[in-house]
Formats: sequence, C-alpha cells, structure tokens
Amino acid sequence: MNRLPPSPPASACAGAALPTPATLSTAQPAHPARARALLLAAGRGERMRPLTDATPKPLLVVQGQPLLQWHLEALAAAGLGAVAINTAWLGAQISDYFGSHFGLQPFADKREQLSIFYSQEGRDFGAALETAGGIARALPLLDDIFWLAAGDVFAPDFVFAPEALHAFAASPMLAHLWLVPNPAHHPRGDFGLSPDGLALNLGAEHPGPRYTYSTIALLRAELFGPPWCNIAPGNPQGEAAPLGPLLRRAMDAGRVSAQLYEGRWTDVGTPERLAALNTTAF
Repeated sequence: MNRLPPSPPASACAGAALPTPATLSTAQPAHPARARALLLAAGRGERMRPLTDATPKPLLVVQGQPLLQWHLEALAAAGLGAVAINTAWLGAQISDYFGSHFGLQPFADKREQLSIFYSQEGRDFGAALETAGGIARALPLLDDIFWLAAGDVFAPDFVFAPEALHAFAASPMLAHLWLVPNPAHHPRGDFGLSPDGLALNLGAEHPGPRYTYSTIALLRAELFGPPWCNIAPGNPQGEAAPLGPLLRRAMDAGRVSAQLYEGRWTDVGTPERLAALNTTAF
C-alpha cells in the first residue's frame, strides 16, 4: 500500500488524445455502464518478497481466498454493476484468475454479476504508475464518482454502502476518506479529522491527532484535473504520481471529508502480517 508523502510541487504532463476503454484492456466485458469502483492491484509488493516473486500480492490467500476477492465480494453485495482493476506486476495472473465477470453465485446470469474492466499499466508502460497516475489512467473506465480501494488491504467488515455514495454525490467534496486508528507500523498517521468531518492536512509539528488513511475512499473524477492534478486525461504518457499531494491540496481548500472506520482492517504489507491473518480465527 502506498504511503502518503508530503505534498511536492505539482507535476506537468503534456496533452494527448483521450484513450478509449478498448486501448486500456484486452479483456473488456461488453457492458454499457462505467465502473463505480477502482481496485488498485498494480504494485510490486517488495516487502512481501519472496511471496510476490511469482504471485501478485492481491492474489495471496487470506482466510481461504485471494485478498482481492474480499473487495470484489463486498462490491458485488453492494449491487455495483462494474469494477475496474489496475494491474502491472504479474498483472496477467489477475485478469486470468478473475476474468471479465464476478458474482456471489458462480452460476448466476452474467447480467447479475459484477463486470470487470482492466487498466493494464504493466502491458502499456512496463511498470505501475503509482496511485494518482494509475487512477488517471483508468478514468475513461470510471464513472464521475467512484469507490477506491487498495487490493492489498484486508477489510472484511467494510460495506460499500449505496447511501454513502449518494451522500457524497450530493456534497461539494472531491473526496471522502475512511481513516483508521494508527497501526503499530504507522504510528504517526496521515491526516487529521475535524469535529465537522473534514480531513485535515496537518503539518508534522501539529499537536492534533492524526489517523491512517485506510486506502478506501469515494472520489470524483474532477480531482484528477486542474487545479488539483496536471496529468492529461487518461494519462496517455504513463506519468507516475502519488495520490497524497492531490488530497492535501484539496484538503487545504476544504474539499475532502472523512470519517473514522473501526472495523477490522489490515494493511497486508509483510509476510508476517499475512501469516497472522491466516492463523487468527475469523
């Protein structure tokens, strides 16, 4: 999972033609709707080596099934029609495993299943584009408002509630973040949280409490255009960029809301954390 660095200067990316969904994936399902969720599954998983030398981290097994499947099940249960997945490291394994549809019932009609789109960063650029770069690349596949979740996070209690999406859509916010209490490996956290539910870009010396960004969020596509982001639509040049600086700029403008999530949550970032999940009663 990508951590959030302090905000650097905005990067620039030269303009180019907007890529169509067909140029982003060779495995597109025939589905008229754009995806209302993006699962991040492109990272190399260096800290998970040697487990990730031959298996992409989102396919590592947690409690009997691939880590990424937990998110897919929750999205299907929420009634979403389509999800996008970005891939890079060993990405073909992910698309081969999940294919173009996912359903809670294995023999359900495809019209009742979750369609899967792929943004194949490894195929197109040879490497992952970091979080903001990957989202910008996948935007042609996504709705104007969409869920975001990292494929290396285990959050089995999280509900991608339609009510949360509708409330966000009715707000002026560019992002809504779910924050979690700081885990032992990230004690300083990422962002503050105001009493009225705004995410706060607190400086390193600020005495106020900070929480860890869970990597689960609701986002507007608007966040990935000027003045927040200078990557060209669809990121045709494959610019790599982190998400943190965009969020911090939007926070400083009062355009990011947040809430504290206290359900089960694990950043599956090391073999030890994976082993602990698989030896704990579920």
